[in-house]
Amino acid sequence: MAARTALDEMKDGEFKRTASVYRDQISSEAGAKFPPESGRYHLYVAAACPWAHRTLIVRAMKGLQDAISVTIVHPTWKRTNPDVEGDDHCGWVFADPNGEPFHNTIGLGGPFDPNPKGCEVDPVLGAKTIRDVYEHLSKNNGGKFSVPILFDKTLKTIVNNESSEIIRMMNSEFNEFAKDPKLDLYPEGTREAIDEVNEWIYPNINNGVYRCGFATSQEPYNVAVADLSKAMDRVESILEKQRFIAGDTMTEADIRLFVTLFRFDEVYIVYFKTNTRSVRLSPATLNFCREIYQTSGIAETCFMDQIKQHYFTSHPNLNRFSIIPEGNNFVELMEAPHNRNEL
Repeated sequence: MAARTALDEMKDGEFKRTASVYRDQISSEAGAKFPPESGRYHLYVAAACPWAHRTLIVRAMKGLQDAISVTIVHPTWKRTNPDVEGDDHCGWVFADPNGEPFHNTIGLGGPFDPNPKGCEVDPVLGAKTIRDVYEHLSKNNGGKFSVPILFDKTLKTIVNNESSEIIRMMNSEFNEFAKDPKLDLYPEGTREAIDEVNEWIYPNINNGVYRCGFATSQEPYNVAVADLSKAMDRVESILEKQRFIAGDTMTEADIRLFVTLFRFDEVYIVYFKTNTRSVRLSPATLNFCREIYQTSGIAETCFMDQIKQHYFTSHPNLNRFSIIPEGNNFVELMEAPHNRNEL
């Protein structure tokens, strides 16, 4: 199958995200192929990617930094197989300390630093691209080379590349090695509420911004932005009455919502045409974001510079010259005091 990206997942002008391919589980059960072990597993992430950001947050909150290593890729996509004629796939690459400054994939914009702060070379396989990590296992794996990846350094294989499953494994399966083993982001008594919230936030907000931004005809965009607007209003209404999106305690549902909201004003309003709503102009949602951001360990996972660089420089069909907007300093807004303890 030809290599592809999310930009290729279109039908009749509508963005249709495909499911992740690798879905194995870390398990403490006897005989499990992937038992929880400290130092065995590695996360490949992009700090810019909201799906990968989920995993960075849970890793930080649980205190798994010493148990699960991580590598952050370069924010700007490059061609992943430039020496092969006709292979135009563009995607995530690792930092290159010896590389030259480069432009976007059509030779415009930049130049971009090949070795930006916080990004690294691949310490596990020595891969140059995330595509290489996938193709280390198989050349026939669906052709979509996404992050995050939970990688087994012992068996040299991908365990899982579905963020929603990775965060639940980190929440429950590594408590033996966690600095905060008592933290439970998917508690038994709240699971029904969490699942119900995730069920409408994912298609309408998390994926909804992409449905708006990647639409290639007017009608799918109109539907997507209407769904998004309604869902954002629903979030504001809920957060006016309760402290967190699924109840009175912070759960995975809040993390899944936050990573999209954190990018909303600086990126999605401009880039994905989601300008019917704004976090800055939604008081309850804004203060919710402040509380999440100010929770111990989370701010350190938020890299707004990389977020903006990725989106505005990686898709020349959406931003030909890779101009990165100045923005309104959303991070400074996050650092202001919140009022959530009044609820």
